[in-house]
Amino acid sequence: MIKAIKDFMRKLFSGLFSIKNNFKMGFYGPPNSGKTTLANRICKDWTGDELGKTSKIPHETREIQFKEKVEIEYKGNKLTFKLIDTPGISTKIDYEDFMKFGLNEKDAKKRAKEATRGVIESIRWLDDMDMVVVVLDGTKNPYTQVNITIIGNLVARKIPVLIVANKSDQRNFNVKKIEAAFPQYRVVSLSAKFGKNMEEFYENAFALAKQRRSMKKKRKR
Repeated sequence: MIKAIKDFMRKLFSGLFSIKNNFKMGFYGPPNSGKTTLANRICKDWTGDELGKTSKIPHETREIQFKEKVEIEYKGNKLTFKLIDTPGISTKIDYEDFMKFGLNEKDAKKRAKEATRGVIESIRWLDDMDMVVVVLDGTKNPYTQVNITIIGNLVARKIPVLIVANKSDQRNFNVKKIEAAFPQYRVVSLSAKFGKNMEEFYENAFALAKQRRSMKKKRKR
């Protein structure tokens, strides 16, 4: 009887420990900003595998895809993340835009329909996130309705946010515009394609996890 109680308590505390050190990290942003590329980079760094397929055609990711139990170590500390790659958020999806990339009308309409469903699904999954990495293309204007909509949804849900200014390897990259657009958030500039400045990303990911843990503790009081 005593052994059974001890086993139960061990499992209970083990479960509590895992809850404190496992975090659902969602990757959000407009199409082709580099969400899947960044998720792939992290997965390859720590598991050797990729998470999803990338393409120059917008909305390559049209369904939620995730990687369970990605254990990341930073400065002697380890945390486990569930990486959740989401379809790109867009306020307008026109099948004719896909035809510009060589898709025929039938395939373009199918892709547009799937992409629309993906946007809806992305928003639904927000309530399940512990933290969100908003991936923005650092070569483009950050002052868009899409970006403001994404940030607004995160603010409303009180979800910890890290903004990534991606594509720092490109000539017209400008992180200052993103920093000016969202001054209340930490912005990390990096190149997910080449793995440039990933160390700073991991540092901020751990800080985000600490913030989330602190929020959970306050709610329990």
